[in-house]
Amino acid sequence: MATKTDFTEDEWKALQKGATGAGMLVSVSDRDFTDSFGEASALAKALAAQHAQGKSELIREIANIHGTGFGVTSSPQEIQTETLSALGTATAALGAKAPDEVENYRQLVLGVADAVAEAKGGVSEAETAALAQVKEALGST
Repeated sequence: MATKTDFTEDEWKALQKGATGAGMLVSVSDRDFTDSFGEASALAKALAAQHAQGKSELIREIANIHGTGFGVTSSPQEIQTETLSALGTATAALGAKAPDEVENYRQLVLGVADAVAEAKGGVSEAETAALAQVKEALGST
């Protein structure tokens, strides 16, 4: 069973940034100030649920995130670029070090992204496009 100690610091940051970044990417894809608070809450709740009840110890550790890995001034383009890069790094690291956790990680990331997309009354076209980018970066279809 893989744990945080099996990963380098950069790999661990990518695992966590991929999870939070997926939610952030969906949120900024369809910006509406009034939706931001509900989406941030959905992101935090989805991670807290996975931290408490994740499918494995590794997923629970990854979900134990404080902060998003992005600053207040991060642009949507920066969030997109860094998230997709982090997801690539994360899935490569998992594939090499914990291949049995790859699907659990995909479910964690997609669960967070879906929770954010659904947070404020349904999924917009822009959010659907962001979800597709996340799925592609994860190697999901």
